[in-house]
Amino acid sequence: MTVSYTLEVANARFGGFSRLLFRWKGSIYRLLYKELLVFCGVYLFFSVFYRFMLTSKQQDLFERIALYCDQFTNTNFIPVLFVLGFYVTLAFNRWWGQYTSFPLPDNLMMVVSGNVHGADERGRLLRRTLMRYANLSSVLILRSISTRVHKRFPTLEHIVEAGFMTTHELKHFESLHSDFNKYWMPLTWFSNLASKAREEGRVRDDIALRLLMDELNNYRAKCSLLFHYDWISIPLVYTQVVTIAVYSFFAFCVIGRQFLNPEKGYKNHNLDLYVPVFTLMQFFFYTGWLKVGELIINPFGEDDDDFETNQLIDRNIQVSMLAVDDMYQNLAPIVKDKHWAQRHFSIPYTLSTAAETLRPAFKGSTFDMRMSVEDLEIHQPADTPGKKQYLPLKGSLGDGLDSLLQRGKGILRGGSLPSLVDVSSHPNEEDDADASPDYDINATNHKERTFIKVVVE
Repeated sequence: MTVSYTLEVANARFGGFSRLLFRWKGSIYRLLYKELLVFCGVYLFFSVFYRFMLTSKQQDLFERIALYCDQFTNTNFIPVLFVLGFYVTLAFNRWWGQYTSFPLPDNLMMVVSGNVHGADERGRLLRRTLMRYANLSSVLILRSISTRVHKRFPTLEHIVEAGFMTTHELKHFESLHSDFNKYWMPLTWFSNLASKAREEGRVRDDIALRLLMDELNNYRAKCSLLFHYDWISIPLVYTQVVTIAVYSFFAFCVIGRQFLNPEKGYKNHNLDLYVPVFTLMQFFFYTGWLKVGELIINPFGEDDDDFETNQLIDRNIQVSMLAVDDMYQNLAPIVKDKHWAQRHFSIPYTLSTAAETLRPAFKGSTFDMRMSVEDLEIHQPADTPGKKQYLPLKGSLGDGLDSLLQRGKGILRGGSLPSLVDVSSHPNEEDDADASPDYDINATNHKERTFIKVVVE
């Protein structure tokens, strides 16, 4: 079963990822511990062989070999990092592509439910048969690529027993000889049956039939893509290069990373720790990285994190039949919603989320940007005579500018907000110099708008 830890990392907290290190199922420890034990055993053998079973002259020869091997493990002679990084990236992109190519019948079942009409037994039979054909096609393709599905349906008779195919359909399926995979046959039956439903008037028009065919082709394309992912693998030569690079690197480390006699004064051999801690960590990282690529290169196996194909088959057949049968024309009474009579209403919060109501709504990153009054002036060419310009204030811009000017009273020079704001029903005309200062702003009608009067000196 796929190991999911999404809820545990929903919130970033102290030691959040550290808690995941103690899991066993789906962990790197479970995947790597056998290789690690073999490496430790081989390293221990050479260490004991060097310390207790060799003469002094033989030890000198072993030490020269160890120093020779060590120079290749401490340089870029074997490009392990580059080869591994590119390989795992390629394998991950392939793994994600296979996941997004899994044929889900959700779009198809919605189109069938909405466009194949008839509440009688014939209409129900048409809808259920169409979706059964679609699910049968996915079962056939998954049976061809997934070990779990093949163990569940080892023969076509098991598929008939499961209800995806009738005995008559099995005879038609086997009567068509082809040297290639015939997962596409049920989709051809789907296409022909949809055309027949159009002739019977169950599909009302050609547009609905075209919509059915488009969704069917999308579904078929995903089945075909899964088949090609299984057929065309990452080139074997690249997989071999990565494997040889990693294992040859640590084959040299088994001898080259041995602790030599400190009394002989070899460079970087001043201590005799017996246990190569950093070499073991390097083995854990590099070989673990290789195991990650091995794990995700084919997610249709039986590893802990492989796709749950059998569970997906169960889910797809159940929801598709519910959508085209039980849910067909099964609508709740249409009634007025709870907020029908309210123009402005708010949705309630629970106590644990009530604090979110105190947060202001996001209106844009520049909404509260502060500007001086000089920044609001309009620049005109030097030969243009100074005149008053009116800039319309619309919606939240006017409110935002008003609050901006209120907060920036200390910045404004020689005037305040009332001297900058004027109300006029003729924005394109120049202001009358003798206009009454007691002009009532509230007396303007619905056609009047608020403007900023900017004097260009």
